[in-house]
Amino acid sequence: MVEKVITLENISLIDFLGTENQNIKQLAAAFPSSKIISRGNEIKIQGQTPEITKIHEILSSLIDHYHKFGKITHNSVNRYLSSDSFTEEEVIITSPDVIVYGSKGGVIKAKTPNQQKLVDAIEKNDLVFALGPAGTGKTYVSVAMAVRALKNKEVKKIIISRPVVEAGESLGFLPGDMKEKVDPYLRPIYDALEDMIPVEKLKYYQENKIIEIAPLAYMRGRTLNNAFVLLDEAQNTTPAQMKMFLTRMGPNAKLMVNGDWSQIDLPRNQRSGLMEALTILRGVKGIGVVEMTADDVVRHRLVKDIVNAYTKLEEERRAKRDAEAEESEKQGVNNKRVKQSA
Repeated sequence: MVEKVITLENISLIDFLGTENQNIKQLAAAFPSSKIISRGNEIKIQGQTPEITKIHEILSSLIDHYHKFGKITHNSVNRYLSSDSFTEEEVIITSPDVIVYGSKGGVIKAKTPNQQKLVDAIEKNDLVFALGPAGTGKTYVSVAMAVRALKNKEVKKIIISRPVVEAGESLGFLPGDMKEKVDPYLRPIYDALEDMIPVEKLKYYQENKIIEIAPLAYMRGRTLNNAFVLLDEAQNTTPAQMKMFLTRMGPNAKLMVNGDWSQIDLPRNQRSGLMEALTILRGVKGIGVVEMTADDVVRHRLVKDIVNAYTKLEEERRAKRDAEAEESEKQGVNNKRVKQSA
């Protein structure tokens, strides 16, 4: 009798083994001549060599399936036990427009035409700017593309950052150390990652610096190689911070810059590094720019109306400022003429 032990690494046991080890019991029932025992994160197989080899192949396929889809189901086990055609569910989730598979086995893909434009831009360019109001999926789609690049081994790590700018509240009054103070600012990114990567695997990635989430200030002095790098809330960068971030780009790196010009929290006299970068880099080849609109909002239906209302107000204010500036310029010219004639 031959014995083989398979160790499950970076795998949620309940998602892989099933409730009360149902997936392993299902596999064992298909090979009554062998023994398949699950203890902790180890699966022990005992039997004759040909059957052990077959069981090992199936388990390896199931492990690959888990890392791709985030869980093992009864249908998954059946699929690898036989050569039957894909089920309807599997046909759906293997469609080419899928970005990545969620930690619960769900499908994550572009939901609007502009989100698809963002996916296409990331595939074609090494530097992409995504602009648009809250709720348009800029961060979520970007994180999904980063996770896909990591799973496909196109990059070795994901680095996600954002500037820590106080939006009406002072960091000094928040409890805890620096990490605890800035974590709330990074919560949307954690939420997106948890949707796409099983908790245990995400913890492993973070502990081993395969996925880094850090304030923008921590990027200074680094060269980012073989990485998918996402800068979120970029409207709150200063010009110096934006230049610092963009010049971190190393070999085989992709940079994503997301921002919403309507939510700038910088002091009134401080220019936005995002707005300046878009002006400076306009026309540079290899840089993609995708603009999202209220039509791309995928939150509550009222969010779209709220965004439109604020956009209308901001446009009216901008038009008023432009008219005042033009009037002031005319007045200055007239005053100059009066002085010259005098």
